[in-house]
Amino acid sequence: MAHAPKAPRAFQRMLSGRRLDLLDPSPLDIEIEDIAHGLARVARWNGQTKGPNIFSVAQHSVLVEHIAGAIDPGIPVRWRMMALLHDAPEYVIGDMISPFKAVIGDSYKQVEERLLAAIHLRYSLPHKPAAAAARLTKKADRAAAFVEATRLAGFGIAEAEQFFDRPQIAMGNLDCFIQPINAQQAEQMFLDRFVELEAEMAGSS
Repeated sequence: MAHAPKAPRAFQRMLSGRRLDLLDPSPLDIEIEDIAHGLARVARWNGQTKGPNIFSVAQHSVLVEHIAGAIDPGIPVRWRMMALLHDAPEYVIGDMISPFKAVIGDSYKQVEERLLAAIHLRYSLPHKPAAAAARLTKKADRAAAFVEATRLAGFGIAEAEQFFDRPQIAMGNLDCFIQPINAQQAEQMFLDRFVELEAEMAGSS
């Protein structure tokens, strides 16, 4: 009797030495240093941004977390950590523009969701965020996209308003978040913010 072929395994080897199974990721194989290293080398906007350095997903993640806190300064620290890690799966699968994600369909989304769930478990976050937390992160993500589009990616205000949510709040001076920096600096920026939030989470538990 013929046996059905086994599904191929897809492993990614990290600089830490971990081997992450992309189809069945284990929280034990996830290291924040790998995440920071990878995100700092993934370009937002397919690299179509101003300046000598890319604007990385690591920088974007710190910006989104900052905006989430500006929208609602009283949010639990776990919500801020989830905002920081909202694009963390891209350290493995990269950043794809939304139209291409739509072409690929559910396969990409399923891999992304499994990775994010494993990352949440690794860092003591809910497997699936509460609806209010997910809405806040999405709102902050779209506001960050508006800022990036108009300041880095060549969009005019009116054009950006067709695709993203124009921020309706004061967010302070964003220069330290929006100025593209090199990969080593972006990696350290992301790690520093993670460590700060992790310490706050430990202190609030």
